[in-house]
Amino acid sequence: MAANDQAYVVIQVVLKEKVFGTGSGNLTELEKAINAQAALGYRLHTITTASSGSKGIVGGDRVQATLVFERL
Repeated sequence: MAANDQAYVVIQVVLKEKVFGTGSGNLTELEKAINAQAALGYRLHTITTASSGSKGIVGGDRVQATLVFERL
């Protein structure tokens, strides 16, 4: 997690597609990352995503979310 003296923090979270159906199977990981930084006094400044195109053991694409947080 971020040290409180940094103006910006960058974190990457990998979102995994559900095995069955559509959507992300681990949005709680993204939520935890955002809430952890908010608790340290940071707000989400920018979020970008990129599809890795790789498949997991049981299938499903991976999407890499890059989050930039700014100290309040």
